Amino acid sequence: MPERRTVALVTLGCARNEVDSEELAGRLAADGWELVQDASDADVAVVNTCGFVEAAKKDSVDALLEANDLKDQGRTQAVVAVGCMAERYGKELAEALPEADGVLGFDDYADISDRLRTILNGGIHASHTPRDRRKLLPLSPVERQSAAGVALPGHGDLSPAPGPVNPVNSVDSVPVPEDLPEGLAPASGPRAPLRRRLDRGPVASVKLASGCDRRCSFCAIPSFRGSFISRRPSDVLGETRWLAEQGVKEVMLVSENNTSYGKDLGDIRLLETLLPELAAVDGIERVRVSYLQPAEMRPGLIDVLTSTPKVAPYFDLSFQHSAPGVLRAMRRFGDTDRFLELLDTVRSKAPQAGVRSNFIVGFPGESEADFAELERFLTSARLDAIGVFGYSDEDGTEAATYADKLDGDVIAERLAHLSRLAEELTAQRAEERLGETLEVLVESVGADDGTDEAAVGRAAHQAPETDGQVIFTSAVGLRPGRMVHAKVVGTEGVDLVAECLGLPGDEDRSPGEEAGR
Repeated sequence: MPERRTVALVTLGCARNEVDSEELAGRLAADGWELVQDASDADVAVVNTCGFVEAAKKDSVDALLEANDLKDQGRTQAVVAVGCMAERYGKELAEALPEADGVLGFDDYADISDRLRTILNGGIHASHTPRDRRKLLPLSPVERQSAAGVALPGHGDLSPAPGPVNPVNSVDSVPVPEDLPEGLAPASGPRAPLRRRLDRGPVASVKLASGCDRRCSFCAIPSFRGSFISRRPSDVLGETRWLAEQGVKEVMLVSENNTSYGKDLGDIRLLETLLPELAAVDGIERVRVSYLQPAEMRPGLIDVLTSTPKVAPYFDLSFQHSAPGVLRAMRRFGDTDRFLELLDTVRSKAPQAGVRSNFIVGFPGESEADFAELERFLTSARLDAIGVFGYSDEDGTEAATYADKLDGDVIAERLAHLSRLAEELTAQRAEERLGETLEVLVESVGADDGTDEAAVGRAAHQAPETDGQVIFTSAVGLRPGRMVHAKVVGTEGVDLVAECLGLPGDEDRSPGEEAGR
């Protein structure tokens, strides 16, 4: 019997990368690999890199170097780079970082087990050669679903689709192995996902689509993630049902642009149809949608997001700036007043709705008046969470060729100024929620300082990692995965302090029923 090999996956970057890592974990576990949490306990450390901005790329390199240090300690035998940075730079990364024993692109994911065995056995697998992935799919979105042989990380299933399908009402039962390791998809049911959970918490992301058809002048993502292609609703539903069976209570739909979902399936309003179906999955308490484009927001989508039970009224809107001249240079649309009108529309339907966004300061040509216009927007927008980034050139982007670059000191000054303003404004927004009653998903209950128990969760307006959290005044009766009513009684910056009022539905439950819980 061959020796059982161990592998650890180290994930950097966004929630999309987390989904990709869990697909890789599913493939490896199905092929007999033992998954371990700590890279120091693994034969192979696989680092799922981020290649979005300079800081993220540095973090990825540091993670690879840190994993490489483990080889000197005797256990770890190989370090392999995958993910966006590996896909984007391929051979260039391999040459610049010889400490990595392999640099694998998305096309290698389907054969990840063979690739790792080759590397672990001392063989050499040629480093990935980057290519513009936008050219791998047809230009017309409606022709993309029939394209074969294009790697789409996070879309993995146990077996390929059996042929053309009705994209809306199609649940395809396919044969799957009966001896899958624990944590993989069940052996029966609708198109179970090839995925292994790496985090046992009550929240998980689900890939809604991959790629992006927008051509923002500062962004290189479409070149290495490819053109936009939706997953079939049946696959998204099937994966959500499986996650619910694994104990997940909240699913977050992720992609480069969720507002485009369905355009290649013949129905741009498909998300409005899918969301109520996901919310109806047994065991799921909350569905959250991330990555929304303001220019593509539709009245019907706003209605569904603000009125569907169990769908969070949460708007992760990619504004990036609000000065018209800067937005046009970014190849984007809108302005301060139109963005404020959009927010007014959302809040008129759901006053407690959460809104977050990211912004770039110091974009080429950004004037003092443009910067002041962005300040005007932020001051009026009442956003719950704000991310601020200083502009930097990205390889292969249109903006990198612009001539009117700002001095680095000016960018740093504006970044510091807007970051301070964002921190102040989001703290003020948190204070506006004092007295509100929220439904909070408890995420962790554990020792705080070694003496008192602390319970932490998130309300509908708070996404994992990127936004604030709810800190409970008492952990009594709380456990991870439980959805509870809580009243906001204080704030700590962007975080809320709340007291638990009880479980949703407690008012309809008899004392005997509650005692049996």
